[in-house]
Amino acid sequence: MKMLVETPDNSAQKLVLIDTMQRLGVSYHFDNEIEKSIQNIFDTTMSQLQSENDDNLYIVSLRFRLVRQQGHYMSSDVFKQFTDHGGKFKETRDVLGLLSLYEASHMRVHDEEILEEALTFTTTCLESMLPNMTNNSLKVQVTEALSKPIRKTVPRVGARKYIHIYENIEAHNNLLLKFAKLDFNMLQKLHQQELNEITRWWKDLDFAKKLPYARDRFVEGYFWMSGMSFEPQYSRMRKIVAKIFHMNTIIDDTYDAYGTFDELVLFTSAIRDGT
Repeated sequence: MKMLVETPDNSAQKLVLIDTMQRLGVSYHFDNEIEKSIQNIFDTTMSQLQSENDDNLYIVSLRFRLVRQQGHYMSSDVFKQFTDHGGKFKETRDVLGLLSLYEASHMRVHDEEILEEALTFTTTCLESMLPNMTNNSLKVQVTEALSKPIRKTVPRVGARKYIHIYENIEAHNNLLLKFAKLDFNMLQKLHQQELNEITRWWKDLDFAKKLPYARDRFVEGYFWMSGMSFEPQYSRMRKIVAKIFHMNTIIDDTYDAYGTFDELVLFTSAIRDGT
């Protein structure tokens, strides 16, 4: 908390800290502070105030991604300084910069040609550089990103992987790492308890005997919900929606694989009358 508040907004240190917290899965503890910081970063950028890092591909890309992730629209024109007169990105051996631009390119919206070009450019560069990387930690990050970029990663799965990656980064913050591990374990325990409660609910209904054709998909339904909203305050919602998901699955199976036409007509009428 102290690090987050005392580090100046729009500084490279603040951007890296916010990104690290988000990727470690602990940023939800500091939602208000992060929202305020990114709002200030966005306002500063929109005011066209220059910073010492404006020509740094890594920082420009990181700032762009963090701002867009927070729901603000930052123009992709910030990347034009890294392209030549033909609109092609200039060659660089900056792996961290390329990786940051690669992740930023996944925040593109329709018709953002410069980000389409950025995705193609960074993918080609990173794939060609990967076999010769000597920094094992960076190599793991690039490999993971090419397989599953941040934008397409389930938050808790991504957090678990990044905790291991961050631990092997030489300059990692040991206190933040310990906090992330503790938080992950506590949250995992909560999720296990919720899933255990849903399992008991399913067994108490005895649908496995009453409706043997129905698929057991409550784990899938719960995982879907925990992927969307993993935070502790959404515990009740996860359990309710997971149950609704499973009941809908049973109804779907009844229509698709079990009921006769006449039975389904009666079943549909019963549902309509009940509503």
